[in-house]
Amino acid sequence: QVQLVESGGGLVQAGGSLRLSCTPSGRIFSINAMGWYRQAPGKERELVASVTNGGSTNYADSVKGRFTISRDNAKNSLFLQMNSLKPEDTALYYCNIKTFYSEEYWGQGTQVTVSS
Repeated sequence: QVQLVESGGGLVQAGGSLRLSCTPSGRIFSINAMGWYRQAPGKERELVASVTNGGSTNYADSVKGRFTISRDNAKNSLFLQMNSLKPEDTALYYCNIKTFYSEEYWGQGTQVTVSS
């Protein structure tokens, strides 16, 4: 079973930056889309940003202009550059990969905490 390994979370002051990374432990074939989700305490998991196999990106309104999603197709790796972080960005961030065969993979989550 392929695992998604996330890194890059941490504690940062408001206005700071973090870069999240996600790398599969093995090869995943026929990737359709990759994305980052987040879940804050007491809230539902929400989509932060996604990128399709064709390179089209989609962002939650709350992060547009501050976050940038990117991928390394050769390694099936996914990244999220987060700038101008706000306390409301505090959450557990999850990496997600979907394939054309309806397979779905999730990472274990990496904590992002933004202090005011």
